[in-house]
Amino acid sequence: VFPGAQGGPLEHVIAAKAVCFKLAAEPEFRAYAHRIVENARALAEGLMARGFRLTTGGTDNHLMVVDLTKKGLTGADAETWLDKVGITVNKNAIPYDPNPPRVAGGIRIGTPALTTRGLGPAEFGQIAAMIADTLAAPNDEAVLARVRTQVAELCDRFPLYPWLEG
Repeated sequence: VFPGAQGGPLEHVIAAKAVCFKLAAEPEFRAYAHRIVENARALAEGLMARGFRLTTGGTDNHLMVVDLTKKGLTGADAETWLDKVGITVNKNAIPYDPNPPRVAGGIRIGTPALTTRGLGPAEFGQIAAMIADTLAAPNDEAVLARVRTQVAELCDRFPLYPWLEG
Protein backbone atom coordinates (compact mmCIF):
# COMPACT_ATOMS: atom_id res chain seq x y z
CA VAL A 1 0.00 0.00 0.00
CA PHE A 2 2.62 2.58 1.03
CA PRO A 3 3.93 4.66 -0.76
CA GLY A 4 1.66 4.07 -3.76
CA ALA A 5 -1.90 4.58 -2.58
CA GLN A 6 -1.45 5.62 1.01
CA GLY A 7 0.94 7.70 3.03
CA GLY A 8 1.48 9.11 6.45
CA PRO A 9 0.11 12.36 7.79
CA LEU A 10 1.67 15.47 6.32
CA GLU A 11 2.38 17.64 9.35
CA HIS A 12 2.67 20.86 7.36
CA VAL A 13 -0.78 20.25 5.85
CA ILE A 14 -2.27 19.50 9.27
CA ALA A 15 -0.74 22.71 10.66
CA ALA A 16 -2.00 24.78 7.72
CA LYS A 17 -5.53 23.41 8.15
CA ALA A 18 -5.43 24.16 11.88
CA VAL A 19 -4.48 27.78 11.17
CA CYS A 20 -7.23 28.09 8.53
CA PHE A 21 -9.87 26.62 10.83
CA LYS A 22 -8.82 29.01 13.61
CA LEU A 23 -9.05 32.01 11.28
CA ALA A 24 -12.41 30.89 9.87
CA ALA A 25 -13.83 30.66 13.39
CA GLU A 26 -13.15 34.35 14.10
CA PRO A 27 -15.84 37.05 13.67
CA GLU A 28 -13.47 38.96 11.37
CA PHE A 29 -13.56 36.12 8.86
CA ARG A 30 -17.35 36.27 8.72
CA ALA A 31 -17.16 40.03 8.06
CA TYR A 32 -14.53 39.41 5.38
CA ALA A 33 -16.75 36.81 3.68
CA HIS A 34 -19.65 39.29 3.68
CA ARG A 35 -17.42 41.97 2.11
CA ILE A 36 -16.40 39.53 -0.63
CA VAL A 37 -20.05 38.91 -1.55
CA GLU A 38 -20.93 42.61 -1.27
CA ASN A 39 -18.08 43.43 -3.65
CA ALA A 40 -19.09 40.67 -6.07
CA ARG A 41 -22.61 42.07 -6.17
CA ALA A 42 -21.28 45.58 -6.84
CA LEU A 43 -19.15 44.28 -9.70
CA ALA A 44 -22.02 42.21 -11.09
CA GLU A 45 -24.42 45.16 -10.96
CA GLY A 46 -21.84 47.43 -12.58
CA LEU A 47 -21.30 44.99 -15.43
CA MET A 48 -25.02 44.39 -15.95
CA ALA A 49 -25.64 48.16 -15.97
CA ARG A 50 -23.17 48.32 -18.86
CA GLY A 51 -25.02 45.70 -20.89
CA PHE A 52 -23.22 42.53 -19.88
CA ARG A 53 -25.21 39.38 -19.13
CA LEU A 54 -24.23 37.17 -16.23
CA THR A 55 -25.02 33.50 -16.67
CA THR A 56 -26.86 33.48 -13.33
CA GLY A 57 -28.43 36.93 -13.59
CA GLY A 58 -26.29 38.18 -10.70
CA THR A 59 -24.27 36.58 -7.93
CA ASP A 60 -24.76 35.25 -4.42
CA ASN A 61 -21.13 34.33 -3.85
CA HIS A 62 -17.57 35.42 -4.63
CA LEU A 63 -17.60 35.03 -8.39
CA MET A 64 -19.53 35.47 -11.59
CA VAL A 65 -19.42 34.21 -15.16
CA VAL A 66 -20.04 36.89 -17.78
CA ASP A 67 -21.59 35.79 -21.09
CA LEU A 68 -19.83 37.68 -23.87
CA THR A 69 -21.55 36.06 -26.85
CA LYS A 70 -24.25 38.73 -27.19
CA LYS A 71 -21.49 41.32 -27.54
CA GLY A 72 -19.77 39.27 -30.23
CA LEU A 73 -16.75 38.62 -28.03
CA THR A 74 -14.99 35.46 -26.88
CA GLY A 75 -13.62 34.65 -23.47
CA ALA A 76 -10.15 34.05 -24.92
CA ASP A 77 -10.05 37.50 -26.52
CA ALA A 78 -11.43 39.20 -23.41
CA GLU A 79 -8.88 37.41 -21.23
CA THR A 80 -6.05 38.65 -23.48
CA TRP A 81 -7.34 42.22 -23.80
CA LEU A 82 -8.00 42.63 -20.08
CA ASP A 83 -4.59 41.20 -19.25
CA LYS A 84 -3.04 43.99 -21.34
CA VAL A 85 -4.51 46.58 -18.95
CA GLY A 86 -3.69 44.64 -15.79
CA ILE A 87 -7.05 42.99 -15.10
CA THR A 88 -6.88 39.23 -14.66
CA VAL A 89 -9.89 37.10 -15.61
CA ASN A 90 -10.25 33.56 -16.94
CA LYS A 91 -12.01 32.51 -20.10
CA ASN A 92 -14.88 30.26 -19.09
CA ALA A 93 -17.44 28.19 -20.93
CA ILE A 94 -21.04 29.30 -20.57
CA PRO A 95 -24.20 27.18 -20.78
CA TYR A 96 -24.81 26.07 -24.39
CA ASP A 97 -21.52 27.69 -25.37
CA PRO A 98 -21.14 27.78 -29.16
CA ASN A 99 -17.36 28.13 -28.80
CA PRO A 100 -14.78 25.41 -28.17
CA PRO A 101 -13.38 25.27 -24.59
CA ARG A 102 -10.08 26.94 -25.51
CA VAL A 103 -12.02 29.92 -26.85
CA ALA A 104 -15.10 29.97 -24.57
CA GLY A 105 -17.99 32.39 -24.67
CA GLY A 106 -17.50 33.93 -21.26
CA ILE A 107 -15.14 35.06 -18.54
CA ARG A 108 -15.02 34.21 -14.86
CA ILE A 109 -14.27 36.98 -12.37
CA GLY A 110 -13.78 36.66 -8.61
CA THR A 111 -13.53 39.24 -5.84
CA PRO A 112 -11.61 37.67 -2.89
CA ALA A 113 -8.10 38.81 -3.85
CA LEU A 114 -9.04 42.48 -4.26
CA THR A 115 -11.27 42.38 -1.19
CA THR A 116 -8.24 41.18 0.76
CA ARG A 117 -6.39 44.26 -0.49
CA GLY A 118 -9.17 46.45 0.92
CA LEU A 119 -11.20 47.41 -2.15
CA GLY A 120 -14.90 48.01 -1.57
CA PRO A 121 -18.09 48.35 -3.63
CA ALA A 122 -17.13 51.78 -5.02
CA GLU A 123 -13.86 50.43 -6.39
CA PHE A 124 -15.58 47.38 -7.85
CA GLY A 125 -17.94 49.75 -9.65
CA GLN A 126 -14.86 51.40 -11.14
CA ILE A 127 -13.50 48.00 -12.15
CA ALA A 128 -16.77 47.22 -13.95
CA ALA A 129 -16.31 50.44 -15.95
CA MET A 130 -12.68 49.53 -16.71
CA ILE A 131 -13.71 46.10 -17.98
CA ALA A 132 -16.51 47.57 -20.10
CA ASP A 133 -14.26 50.28 -21.56
CA THR A 134 -11.52 47.79 -22.42
CA LEU A 135 -13.84 45.29 -24.08
CA ALA A 136 -15.62 48.07 -26.00
CA ALA A 137 -12.36 49.35 -27.52
CA PRO A 138 -9.70 46.62 -27.31
CA ASN A 139 -7.64 48.12 -30.14
CA ASP A 140 -7.82 51.76 -29.04
CA GLU A 141 -4.43 52.51 -27.49
CA ALA A 142 -5.72 55.68 -25.81
CA VAL A 143 -8.46 53.73 -24.01
CA LEU A 144 -6.05 50.95 -23.05
CA ALA A 145 -3.51 53.46 -21.70
CA ARG A 146 -6.21 55.23 -19.66
CA VAL A 147 -7.48 51.96 -18.17
CA ARG A 148 -3.92 50.79 -17.43
CA THR A 149 -3.38 54.04 -15.51
CA GLN A 150 -6.64 53.57 -13.59
CA VAL A 151 -5.64 50.02 -12.67
CA ALA A 152 -2.21 51.21 -11.50
CA GLU A 153 -3.80 53.96 -9.40
CA LEU A 154 -6.10 51.43 -7.70
CA CYS A 155 -3.14 49.14 -7.00
CA ASP A 156 -1.21 52.07 -5.53
CA ARG A 157 -4.15 53.02 -3.29
CA PHE A 158 -4.56 49.42 -2.12
CA PRO A 159 -1.07 47.88 -1.95
CA LEU A 160 -0.65 44.14 -1.73
CA TYR A 161 1.61 44.40 1.33
CA PRO A 162 0.77 47.71 3.05
CA TRP A 163 3.05 46.97 6.00
CA LEU A 164 6.03 47.00 3.62
CA GLU A 165 5.15 50.44 2.26
CA GLY A 166 7.37 53.41 3.20
